[in-house]
Amino acid sequence: MKELTYPSVDHLIELNVLALSVIQVKRADRAQVMSRARLEEVLTSCRRVDGDVYDKAVMLLKGIVQKHPFESGNRRTAFVATKEFLLMNGARLGIVDEPENARILLGIRENYYADAEIREWVHHGKIRAFER
Repeated sequence: MKELTYPSVDHLIELNVLALSVIQVKRADRAQVMSRARLEEVLTSCRRVDGDVYDKAVMLLKGIVQKHPFESGNRRTAFVATKEFLLMNGARLGIVDEPENARILLGIRENYYADAEIREWVHHGKIRAFER
């Protein structure tokens, strides 16, 4: 199996700045790191999880969304970072880039989905609707 390439903490920070500049949702959005340690934890979990690139992508996506290492744009950054992680490792993101996916990311933040469901979404773009 080919060695996977992982983003660095500094690159994730750059992606947060990029995500906030391209997809501004709130006027108060700020590119500010709240915890480098949380970003390092996310990357460590991503490297250590057993499985293929999609299993690791789930850990990256879920980790950034749930650990909330940035002041703003955690879900946007997680989405961009996951897409880039898959592409740089020769895989593709199965999710169509649509605004409705913000609800799914909210569900991930609230731990509504199992990892297997998130993996199916990342790989094939299919997931049940998020309902509160």
